This record gives sequence, structure tokens and C-alpha cells, in this order.
Amino acid sequence: MTLIDGYLTGNRNRHAEGAGAGQRSEAFSALFDPTTFRHIERLGIGPGWRCWEVGAGGTSVVSWLAKRVGPTGRVLATDADISWHTSAARTPVEVRIHDVGSEGPPGGGFDLVHARLVLARVPDRELALRSMIRALRPGGRLLIEEADPALQPLACPDEHGPAQQLANRLRHALLTQRGADLAYGRGLPRLLRAAGLRQVEADAYFPLTSPACAALETATIQQSRAALTSAGLVTDADIADHLSNIASEPMDLATPPLISAWGRKA
Repeated sequence: MTLIDGYLTGNRNRHAEGAGAGQRSEAFSALFDPTTFRHIERLGIGPGWRCWEVGAGGTSVVSWLAKRVGPTGRVLATDADISWHTSAARTPVEVRIHDVGSEGPPGGGFDLVHARLVLARVPDRELALRSMIRALRPGGRLLIEEADPALQPLACPDEHGPAQQLANRLRHALLTQRGADLAYGRGLPRLLRAAGLRQVEADAYFPLTSPACAALETATIQQSRAALTSAGLVTDADIADHLSNIASEPMDLATPPLISAWGRKA
């Protein structure tokens, strides 16, 4: 599940998404994996750590964790759909089907539990958060990362011309289609403190311009075309013009901010 998947298209069916899912996954990894890795390194990950990657959705974070914990550690990667898992399922990685929104934790004693873009689309977020905290050992770390499209809802914050105006109109149309809490990310520090975690901190990151932003926007718009046009929010001509603009001229395309919040279990 990518940032744009989860907050703009909401499509969890990877088999139906086809090549677009792979394009979004690659772009998203390029954009946000370095931020995730930086936070996990700051939390002190090392050989022998036991980690639970919640709602993994792909291999990039799982593979990185496996290298950091080494053969004496463990990485449990769970998701409701594990069709991506073939290349990841090797020691110290275990891949398991699990729904954090309805099931208890798949074990305990974890040094690190990490979830990226999971809680905002889980119906019972309180249950999911409790489950993740319960899985931690005393002193274990929880890292939750969620987008906040309401904090920065524009595709082009610098709306200086018709191409940028069209991009923002399409982004607005996408956001109106979503059922997730678009302002959920900003509340993470409060939620972690309320859940009893100590030493809670948070930061935010959003890329403003990069080739990966353009690739992510292109793949998202292509996959969302039918939903947007059938709802009468935009026309096929609007979408064609936007895609042409992305391909033919430099555009400072942005993603929603990624809010990262972390804390330690008492």
C-alpha cells in the first residue's frame, strides 16, 4: 500500500492494479524509505532485534530490516494480502497473513513494531494500536507513519499557471473520493501518549519535487481515471491534459506529508 494508494485511490487489490501497483510501489519507496530508515536507525536497531512490520505491503522495508537485525534477529512481516512475499520469505524474515484491525498481535517480545500507512484505513484504530503496543517488550519502540493530506492537499503548492491549477483540481477530486481520515497523521503524538508510550516524538516530511513524485502522480491518475470520470468530477480531456503536462514540462509535484511518530513502551 503506497501513500497515494491509501489516501487517494484506496485500492487494496494488488492483482487488479497490475503494472501500476509496481510503479507506485517503486516511486513510493524512492520517496519515503530513506525517511523510514532514518527513524528506525535513530531508535537503535541492531543485530538480534525482533521486529514486526505491520501491513508490510512490499519488500523494501522488510529487506532493509533483515539486513540490520542479521541472522540472530527476526523480522515478522504481516499483511492481509501477502502476494508480494516470495522474494522476502527467507531467514530472518517470516511472512504471515494477519489483519491488525481485527486480530490480536501475532506474538510478542518485539524490540520494534513499525506500521506505515496502516492505521488511517483500519476501522478499529484503537484496537490496532493496542495490539501493536501489546506486542512490544518493555522498553520496545513503536514507529507509526501516516499521511496527512488535509495538512497539505495540493499537488502543486506553487500554483503559478494553468497546468498547476489543473493538477490541484484533480488532486481535490481524488481527495473527495476518499473515505479515510485525511487529517489522521497530525494526531499521532497525542494518540501514542494516550496509549501510555514514553519519550514520544514526531516529525513530518513531504517531497516537493522529484522524478518519483511525477511517477507516483502519473500512476495514480491513470489508475483513478475511471473512478474520477464516472463520478463526473473531471473529464477524460482533463486527465489527458494533466498527464501530458507531467510528461512535457517540469512540474513541482508534491505528495501529502508523511507524519512519523515514535515512542517507547514503559
